[in-house]
Amino acid sequence: MQHDRQLGNLSGVGLHRLRYFIAVAEERHFGRASERLHVAQPALSRQIAELEAALGCVLFDRTRNQIKLTAAANALLPRARDIILRVEEAVRFTRRTAQGVLGVLGVGFVGSATYSVLPEVLQAFRHAKPNVDLSLFPMTTTDLQQALIEERIQVAFARPSISDPQIVNERIFVEPLVVALPSGDPLAEQSSIALTDLASRPFVLYPQQAAPEYADQIVGPCEDVGFSPVIAQEAADLQTALGLVAVGMGISLVPACAEHSHRRGVVYRRFAEPGLQTELSLCFRRDNSSDLLREFRKVVHECVANGFELQS
Repeated sequence: MQHDRQLGNLSGVGLHRLRYFIAVAEERHFGRASERLHVAQPALSRQIAELEAALGCVLFDRTRNQIKLTAAANALLPRARDIILRVEEAVRFTRRTAQGVLGVLGVGFVGSATYSVLPEVLQAFRHAKPNVDLSLFPMTTTDLQQALIEERIQVAFARPSISDPQIVNERIFVEPLVVALPSGDPLAEQSSIALTDLASRPFVLYPQQAAPEYADQIVGPCEDVGFSPVIAQEAADLQTALGLVAVGMGISLVPACAEHSHRRGVVYRRFAEPGLQTELSLCFRRDNSSDLLREFRKVVHECVANGFELQS
């Protein structure tokens, strides 16, 4: 009976409330989240309160000017994203099956890929193979590695690559690293920035366990010029990192394609030093010889060779 009552409470969670929670968690601000969702702020606050009541826990610390995620919220956020993604994919795949899908290709990607070649690749592949279903999975680099090994996905866009003998990495392109700053930061007045200018600044950094090689690309150059980054916050994805920068939690080193996100409250500056760069790789299992993968790889390299439009 107690178990039934607990399950009954979960009916108050709702997909729409999970979407609202994700927006507030990423924006760290009810006003910005309401604008993003096109929902009145009082209605958004009420939905979050009802979600907390259904879960039986507090998700946001509202005692400060800038809301903070509780431990419960940090536990829920990646799972909420996964739930929304899986429901969307289930709906889309069901519809595509009814339309006569001839194959399925699971594509994983790091968030920054959505501002570079990924949108054009998906559009081109869907045009070339309209009866193939592309199932899309945003993940961290570590999760991409595991998903490829377990064959839950067939191909991945990783940054900078995946170190595993079972996986092939094809470099797609190299781009500069830039520094993302809060718009009010004094450094934003400079046209370019030296890496040593950041020595005393708090960093928003990707967790070492989630994106080990990318984290090394940031920490390594800092140590080369004589300092170790002071990590104020960790963020598992680009959107969360930019959200934390926007509210003044720190600065972050991000791929140049992030400039096209047009995130409010964030400005981007190039580095004076040459050679600060990162790369995007196309990754797949070494033993995967499927025709679908071969066609997808062909489309990717054609898009890069022809020059793709960065997404805004």
